[in-house]
Amino acid sequence: MSHKKKTAVVTGAAGFLGSHLTDRLLKEGYKVIGIDNLLTGSVHNIEHLAGNADYKFIHHDVTEFIYLPGEVSLVFHFASPASPIDYLKLPIQTLKVGSLGTHNALGLAKAKGATFLLASTSETYGDPLEHPQKETYWGNVNPIGVRGVYDEAKRFAEALVMAYHRYHGMDTKIVRIFNTYGPRMRLEDGRVVPAFIGQALHGEPLTVFGQGQQTRSFCFVSDLIDGIYRLSQSDYHEPVNIGNPAEMTIMQFAEAILRITGSESKIDYRPLPADDPKVRQPDITLARKLLGWEPQVPFEEGISRTIEYFRDFLRIPA
Repeated sequence: MSHKKKTAVVTGAAGFLGSHLTDRLLKEGYKVIGIDNLLTGSVHNIEHLAGNADYKFIHHDVTEFIYLPGEVSLVFHFASPASPIDYLKLPIQTLKVGSLGTHNALGLAKAKGATFLLASTSETYGDPLEHPQKETYWGNVNPIGVRGVYDEAKRFAEALVMAYHRYHGMDTKIVRIFNTYGPRMRLEDGRVVPAFIGQALHGEPLTVFGQGQQTRSFCFVSDLIDGIYRLSQSDYHEPVNIGNPAEMTIMQFAEAILRITGSESKIDYRPLPADDPKVRQPDITLARKLLGWEPQVPFEEGISRTIEYFRDFLRIPA
């Protein structure tokens, strides 16, 4: 008797993280149905899956009802604009995908008796007054600030997921994702990794906000996806931080990019944007204990692989 493959659904499947998650699920032996309206995702991220019998792509906006025939074991809700440029340009779509989109994706999981995993974010902590940030921290968010559309969409999504877990007894998970980088990031998405790499490769000045003393913690995408996959297989229901606790200042990051690319670019200092978090570092004690997970890819290796991806993408010779 042939072993029937389980089916996983990924919303935001053509995005940076959604496409890498899809690759991991296929490797783990799942059939995958990817859903994306390509608002910020790109077909370029999933074109390598063309002709794969275990993969099906559906062009659909998850803020509209989701209907799928057949059995589904896992639903991963990754659809959302996820960078400041996106959610400042698409504030209402960001709120809708966090609220209506989460509701529809939960409805699908409930109808199928499937496990549900929400891609939440470290932005639920806002500009944190606790450092590093533990899952028990409630956050410091400006609900009416320009970033509030993303922060509050994700906070609402978390509340909705917990309501479905408590009221309907659904098997749900929540991952709070910290800064992640790697191949398939969008060059113009406004985040510091593609911005600095693109500027360095083009010989343009690197745009640093403030004095560059704000900190970020960068996790390579394969490490992040490994943590998320492990969480999806666990029986834990409350939020879990997945990210790399190795913290660095934006200035240190800029210097590393210039060194590894060999770029002669200068630094262009700009005023700090509104509500920009001053510190960002995950406490991953829970992920270590619960999932046996911690990042494996060293920064130098991960950033070199990412720079190579952008060199190829931009057709800039080494």
